[in-house]
Amino acid sequence: MQERLHPIPLTLKQANELVANLHRHHKPEVGHRFSIGCETEGGKLVGAAIVGRPKARMIDQWRTAEVTRLVTDGTENACSMLYRAAWRAWKEMGGERMITYILNTEPGTSLKAAGFVLCYRTADVPNGWDRPSRRREPVPQVPKQLWEVRRVVPVAQAS
Repeated sequence: MQERLHPIPLTLKQANELVANLHRHHKPEVGHRFSIGCETEGGKLVGAAIVGRPKARMIDQWRTAEVTRLVTDGTENACSMLYRAAWRAWKEMGGERMITYILNTEPGTSLKAAGFVLCYRTADVPNGWDRPSRRREPVPQVPKQLWEVRRVVPVAQAS
């Protein structure tokens, strides 16, 4: 029988230690708004979510948060628990929207379980962020999926 999981607050340093040890393709994050861990009843830390401001400049920076890193040791249901806990915390802070990007090769099962919906798939960007008007080290960007969850705003009832 699987041990019950529960969320715990983490510092950025604690969350980044898990990212450095367990994440397949990302390095630790530089900053965050908050981080949440996932712990078993026995006290074992099995995952972390780092939530920051949206990386894309055109996305609302004040009411939208982005899960910039999510990592687990493979414990069943840990990913969806972390996404859901991050969304609940952000809503309690007054946030209206939470987004995250995953690789096109990932199924998004944990995101669906946490209430997120797929918005769109990004295009392949062979030159990365490098533009003549804004030079960057050319690092190829792979296609990704943007997922989001939004606060439900009740429709005003007609009198």
